Amino acid sequence: MTNLPDIKPQTQHARLSREKYIGVEGQFRLSDIAAACGMSPVYVARVLGRKAFYSVDDALLLLDDDAFSETLVPRSKVLDWLLSAKGGTRSVSLPELRDGYALVLQDALDFIRSLPSESVNCVVTSTPYWGLRVYKDSKERVWADGDSAVFGHEQTPEAFVRHTTEVLHELLRVLTPTGSIWWNVMDTFNTRTQIRGNAVEALRAMQGQDKRTWAEHGCRRYSAGHSYLKDGEQCLIPSRIAERAGRIGLYVKSVITWDKTSTLPEPQDSRVSRNLEYVLHLTKVRAPQFDKSAYRELSPALGGRNSEWETDKLSDVWTLPTSSGGEGHGAQFPLSLPGRCIALSTGPGDVILDPFVGSGTTGLAALALGRTFIGSDVSSEYLATAERRLSVAASSKVAAE
Repeated sequence: MTNLPDIKPQTQHARLSREKYIGVEGQFRLSDIAAACGMSPVYVARVLGRKAFYSVDDALLLLDDDAFSETLVPRSKVLDWLLSAKGGTRSVSLPELRDGYALVLQDALDFIRSLPSESVNCVVTSTPYWGLRVYKDSKERVWADGDSAVFGHEQTPEAFVRHTTEVLHELLRVLTPTGSIWWNVMDTFNTRTQIRGNAVEALRAMQGQDKRTWAEHGCRRYSAGHSYLKDGEQCLIPSRIAERAGRIGLYVKSVITWDKTSTLPEPQDSRVSRNLEYVLHLTKVRAPQFDKSAYRELSPALGGRNSEWETDKLSDVWTLPTSSGGEGHGAQFPLSLPGRCIALSTGPGDVILDPFVGSGTTGLAALALGRTFIGSDVSSEYLATAERRLSVAASSKVAAE
C-alpha cells in the first residue's frame, strides 16, 4: 500500500494582488478567460465586448464581477494561470491499438494532454474519491492551482474539486462535438477516520477485526481546520463538480443517481446510511449522440434494463449491482455501469476513453459492445490487471467470430 501523508483540511488564506500585475501584458482567448472566471463566453462578451483577445485589465474586471466563481484555480491565481504557457505539442493520432485497445502507463492529466483534439467519442471513468481510499502506486503531481498532491488526497475538498475540474477542462478539448463524459463520483463526510485500501478493510474494521490503533494506521483523515466545514458534515462534492463543469463550458445533461443494490453498513447513529453514488453526464452540445433504445435492447449484464428494479422508462435513477471488488482493485464499478453509458452515447467503432483505468472494466464493456478503447493509469499493477482482462476478452471475441 502506498504511504501517503495524513489529510488535515487546513484552508489556506490567499487574496488577489493587483499590484503584481501592473504593467504586465497578456492576450487571452475568450474560451480561456471564460473558463478561468467561471462565466459563459456569451456573458464575458456582453461585459467586455467581443474581441480577438482579452487583456490583463479585462481579466481583473471579471474577477470583480458578481458572476465570478472559482473553477480550476482560486481567484488569487487566475491571472497566473492565464499568463502561464499552455498548449504544447499534441499527438496527431491515438496510441497504437492492439486487438482494439491500448493501455498506457501515465498520469491521467498528462495522458489526456497528449491526445489529439476531438479524438474521443466517449469518456467513462471513476476517479479516486476524495479522502476515501489509498491506491497502489499513487503519485503526486503539480496542479494548475500550484498544489502538489495525489489526486484524491488533497488537503481540502475544494482542491479535489479544482483538480477534477482541471481534468474535465482538458477532456473538453479531446471530446468530439457530439460526445459524452460519464463521471462516476462519490461524496465524502468531513470526519476523522482512517483511510483504507478497499471496502474489505473497512468491513473488517466494523466487525472489530482490525486491532490497529489510530496512530498505527498509515494514512488518516482529520476534520478540523477547514474554513467552514464542520466535523461530521457532508462535503457535497458531486454537486460542486457538476456546477464547475457547467462553468467551464460543458453541458450538465444529468446528475444520475446510482442506486446500488448492496452496500456496506455505515457505523453511525446521527444520519441516514448512504446507498447511492452519482454519475454526471456531461457534453459539449445541447443535443449529443444519444440512443435510448439501447436501454431496452441490451442484456442487463451490459447495462440493459434491470427488470427486477427498473421500469421501461430510462430515468436518472439507475439500479445496478455493486462490483465484487476483486481483481486487486479497491474500488471498481460493475460492468453494467460503463456498458450502459457507452451503449447510450456511442456507436460501433467509436473511441472510448478511461483515463483512470484501474482494473479495466470500462475497456471490457467497450470491447463487448464493439467499440475501440484507450486507457491510462499510474499504477503498473492495476494496468497489468487491466491488460490481462482485456487480452482475454479480445481473444474470446476473436474466437467467437
